Amino acid sequence: MLPVDQPCPLTLPVTRGMFQICDVRCCDWLVNICQRKRELKARTVWLGCPEKCEEKHPRNSIKNQKYNIFTFIPGVLYEQFKFFLNLYFLVVSCSQFVPALKIGYLYTYWAPLGFVLAVTIMREAIDEFRRFQRDKEVNSQLYSKLTVRGKVQVKSSDIQVGDLIIVEKNQRIPSDMVFLRTSEKAGSCFIRTDQLDGETDWKLKVAVSCTQRLPALGDLFSISAYVYAQKPQLDIHSFEGTFTREDSDPPIHESLSIENTLWANTIVASGTVIGVVIYTGKETRSVMNTSNPKNKVGLLDLELNQLTKALFVALVALSVVMVTLQGFVGPWYRSLFRFLLLFSYIIPISLRVNLDMGKAAYGWMIMKDESIPGTVVRTSTIPEELGRLVYLLTDKTGTLTQNEMVFKRLHLGTVSYGADTMDEIQGHLRNPCPQMQSQAGGNNASSTPPRKAQSSAPKVRKSVSSRVHEAVKAIALCHNVSPVYESRAGVGGEAEYAEADQDFSDGNRTYQAASPDEVALVQWTESVGLTLVSRDLGSVQLRTPSGQIQTYCILQMFPFTSESKRMGVIVRDESTAEITFYMKGADVAMSSIVQYNDWLEEECGNMAREGLRTLVVAKRALTEEQYQDFESRYSQAKLSIHDRALKVAAVVESLERQMELLCLTGVEDRLQADVRPTLELLRNAGIKIWMLTGDKLETATCIAKSSHLVSRTQDIHIFRPVTNRGEAHLELNAFRRKHDCALVISGDSLEVCLKYYEHELAELACQCPAVVCCRCSPTQKARIAKLLQHHTGKRTCAVGDGGNDVSMIQAADCGIGIEGKEGRQASLAADFSVTQFRHIGRLLMVHGRSSYKRSAALGQFVMHRGLIISTMQAVFSSVFYFASVPLYQGFLMVGYATIYTMFPVFSLVLDQDVKPETAMLYPELYKDLTKGRSLSFKTFLVWVLISIYQGGILMYGALLLFESEFVHVLAISFTALILTELLMVALTIRTWHWLMAVAEVLSLGCYVASLAFLNEYFDVAFITTVTFVWKVSAITMVSCLPLYVLKYLKRKLSPPSYTKLTS
Repeated sequence: MLPVDQPCPLTLPVTRGMFQICDVRCCDWLVNICQRKRELKARTVWLGCPEKCEEKHPRNSIKNQKYNIFTFIPGVLYEQFKFFLNLYFLVVSCSQFVPALKIGYLYTYWAPLGFVLAVTIMREAIDEFRRFQRDKEVNSQLYSKLTVRGKVQVKSSDIQVGDLIIVEKNQRIPSDMVFLRTSEKAGSCFIRTDQLDGETDWKLKVAVSCTQRLPALGDLFSISAYVYAQKPQLDIHSFEGTFTREDSDPPIHESLSIENTLWANTIVASGTVIGVVIYTGKETRSVMNTSNPKNKVGLLDLELNQLTKALFVALVALSVVMVTLQGFVGPWYRSLFRFLLLFSYIIPISLRVNLDMGKAAYGWMIMKDESIPGTVVRTSTIPEELGRLVYLLTDKTGTLTQNEMVFKRLHLGTVSYGADTMDEIQGHLRNPCPQMQSQAGGNNASSTPPRKAQSSAPKVRKSVSSRVHEAVKAIALCHNVSPVYESRAGVGGEAEYAEADQDFSDGNRTYQAASPDEVALVQWTESVGLTLVSRDLGSVQLRTPSGQIQTYCILQMFPFTSESKRMGVIVRDESTAEITFYMKGADVAMSSIVQYNDWLEEECGNMAREGLRTLVVAKRALTEEQYQDFESRYSQAKLSIHDRALKVAAVVESLERQMELLCLTGVEDRLQADVRPTLELLRNAGIKIWMLTGDKLETATCIAKSSHLVSRTQDIHIFRPVTNRGEAHLELNAFRRKHDCALVISGDSLEVCLKYYEHELAELACQCPAVVCCRCSPTQKARIAKLLQHHTGKRTCAVGDGGNDVSMIQAADCGIGIEGKEGRQASLAADFSVTQFRHIGRLLMVHGRSSYKRSAALGQFVMHRGLIISTMQAVFSSVFYFASVPLYQGFLMVGYATIYTMFPVFSLVLDQDVKPETAMLYPELYKDLTKGRSLSFKTFLVWVLISIYQGGILMYGALLLFESEFVHVLAISFTALILTELLMVALTIRTWHWLMAVAEVLSLGCYVASLAFLNEYFDVAFITTVTFVWKVSAITMVSCLPLYVLKYLKRKLSPPSYTKLTS
């Protein structure tokens, strides 16, 4: 029996286990409290009643700052001391507060460390303040909020979920909203989404019909309605929700989709809109698609960090050897620590100072380069990265292209019209078409016979004039473009504007459409004489060259989709009652739909080679009976519950048979200036270019060809759409069998492949000469950048110009923003900002090269400067019975690292191995940089051997040649050391600059002048003797002459590649 107060042995483990479970749960609870990551939920939002929200939602403020007032100092210090180099100096400096370990004066350690930290904190503070100012500007924008008492002005950051916000034309939408009302009569408006998805096509948005029908704006408060919205998501192309009005009988329910939403950071392009806020701040689509900026660290900095660790190991080994040779006498651990401090100059603190100042100098040189005006360096810590890039990820719209569409060619099969022959088309249109006249003059009631004649028309050769008439009319009717006339009156907040005072003249008309191609086509028809004057949901009006207005009733519209690759419209001519089905689309989709012909495929190929975007236009005449039959089947298909999309497509396809081919059009998306030579330059430099765009597959492929991203002779493998693992596996296998071909893949397929076969896809894609990813979301772009970094270990650069490129720019090792039509969001988030894509060539070939080469030389020379003095200290200590006594003290050590050698060493930032013209002419030279040969363990080892040789010669020479007094050893060795360093800088320089010579002379002058004041360390009487001069000269000669001979021999026997080009 156990005593009463003693627990049963079986219960002990159980009790202990319970305590452990409680412990773990408490820890988890604490972690959750600390992280406080809110779970995203669906919500019910009452119109105009933010106070009815059940949950607390985030503030609608934009925050791009890295720190706040409390985390700034700790954050900056952490970023500094996470580097081994800086942490080592902090420990060494702190050790000088211990009397037994004190080697010299405190300022010799603390002054350089304090300087480094002060510069870093100042730089970060300035950057942080600029970010704060940019955020404040966006958050302070004023908007009109609708309340029961009328309109009030609110700041963007004060907008809440449930608020009714009025957004004027050309104003930024401040938060994610559901579109309730618009001033446009049609109940729809256009918005520009270039800052969200990179597409400059305007998107058509439709207001909720229930609220659009209300008589007045104030009636929004007289109804009881709410919106049910799904939880916040990343996907910018989808939305599910419902609108419910409770106070009607029965209650009205409307389903909401993506076309009823207005996402934050998009711009209203037409009319005034009123929306109810559903997501704010961190929950908006644009913020969820933006990644947090990371602190970028250059590859060169990481390599130097590795080398300092190697130096630290050498330092510890040397100190242990010294203590061992000393025989571990007395408190040996104190001697060990003193030796560690004595040899601490092996790792020079001036390394960080020199490199940071060098980076600032490179940034200044980039911004002052007149060949790339307007270039701004926003991240001054990574200029060397520009010289190490292997992958360049670029956006398409606005980066490679200007996004300006121009109509270039019309081909009718037998005749082709280009830019110089458009006046012939105008001539044809001015003369009324004979066929059209006869039809117009005929009896409308008996309009069947001419239609029958028309169906057999292919047998009869039509005149060129009538074919031109038909082609231009088809282009003017088959589109989704709306002409818009600017109102002369001031725009108010009401939804009911009088349109009587609008100016309907040609000069006041602008076209709005979901695609710039469409606008280009309609603008062209206007230029040749057939003008689109008005359009609403049910009719289109055209004006002929003679001024006659033709009205067409729109019976059906079939919008363009990426699956069908075509769009169609069925119209009825009001004057003749003829019904015509017009269709236009990509040649791959249309070639099987149109009647047999022998020219379409060949001409499409010819236009594509010219970089033109082609569209095939066709038509089919329908009788009234044919149309009525189609309409009944079409309506039935649209009402079906199961497989609705398939059934609708099948009904439409029944019309798409034996259509009459009218023409082929060619539209050019103008490329940015010098895009082709720049891409060729980058390719020759060994840089692999990936184009990541939110645009359609056909457009992306066309631009890839026209910009010569994909060369003309190269095959293109278009990755078929895949939805599951099996399909992805088959498609990857098909792609594996292809060799040396460019890859084109869509964002959806990419997502599936990354989910199941990330490694295989990365491996195959990295072997391609070029990759095009279309329909990419902002997060996918960033993910591709990270994928390349992870799988290849190579440096990536991202180039973009829109808000949708910010995530990619921040994820890449080096981000370049282009200031373009899509705003400045990308250029502000980037590390480097340029005004044109062509400037990237010079930025990488010239500035990237020189920054990397200079920093590598500078870093290694500063290390050499520390190693040589540590070698002298080791020789000195070993000669004098391994005493842990410093060779040079106080000002000599400070002077050596500063005024005596600083200017010549820092002047290495002006050195260049190749002239800028040569670097641009021979981009192949860039390939060598990516191998990292300028700074490697091999080059570092060479410098270590040079330091050991020179340090040994200087110290042993001084000890051999001194006669009576020890103070002479100091004078001879220190003077020879300074002269050796100045001569070594001269040896390292490849191209002399006048400032380098000034720095050499100035430093030598400073040293000679300071000898008069250094009587504490030197015997001034001895310094002025001839003996001193010859001894110093002899030692310096022995330490430097062999190296000059070796350099001369290396240049003769194994010259670097660039010298062959410059000779």
